[in-house]
Amino acid sequence: MWKWEVKDKEAKGVFVIVHGAGEYHVRYEWLVRQLNRFGYHVIMGDLPGQGTTKGRRGHINSFDDYFQAVIPWMREAKKYDLPVIQLGHSMGGLISLLVQSEVSSSLRPDMLVLSSPCLGLANTPPLYKRAISKSLTRVWPTVSLPSGLAPGSGTRDPWMRDRDEQDGMLVKNVSARYYAELVKAIDRAHHEAREFPNLPLLVMQGGDDLIVNKEEVERWFNTLEIDDKAYREWPDFYHEVLNDPGKEDVFLHMLAFVTARLHML
Repeated sequence: MWKWEVKDKEAKGVFVIVHGAGEYHVRYEWLVRQLNRFGYHVIMGDLPGQGTTKGRRGHINSFDDYFQAVIPWMREAKKYDLPVIQLGHSMGGLISLLVQSEVSSSLRPDMLVLSSPCLGLANTPPLYKRAISKSLTRVWPTVSLPSGLAPGSGTRDPWMRDRDEQDGMLVKNVSARYYAELVKAIDRAHHEAREFPNLPLLVMQGGDDLIVNKEEVERWFNTLEIDDKAYREWPDFYHEVLNDPGKEDVFLHMLAFVTARLHML
């Protein structure tokens, strides 16, 4: 877990960031700087099997492994006694929305922001591959398979693409168990949508997302029965709306959503 803090007198709140699959905290340097600049502490860690964490890369035994990693970050954020905003990207968005039912109301954030949350895959593997994966999950759960994501499919930003090509810490292979757990978690999110806690929610979705099925994201969003929710799709943007050209506008939109609600807390 890392913490990037601002001066106490300037602090407006705390952001807890949960990154997506295959990546880790260093890809959020620009976002962290912007949040600090506008007066927010930031807490973030690397998810199990990714980044600087120990253990088999690209593998989890259960989706609960992610909850056990994220809950301490949420608990640490509460210690500041400031408004808490949880921001989850892609698989981190899926983790962030599901973890709300794993914790008491006192530990939940004051607001939840999801960036292209993984609520459906843009390219579902063919049936025979899914059958093979299901079998491997039982007999060889740690077997490593290519993630299937083409280089550059997350962002149009040439600088980010270049840095990713040189970054050996990015996970490009995942285990059969990981894939099975991801599919189960996606199904669970849709099944439990009507029981989602009544938190202010902003969903920011890339219009040309090549990784997540944006129709499934919108379907989940429309199922929610909560008082304060907002959905914004960014045309032409790829999956990583906060790492794509034009990210400044996305950031300011997110900041406006958060600022408007800080005054109501």
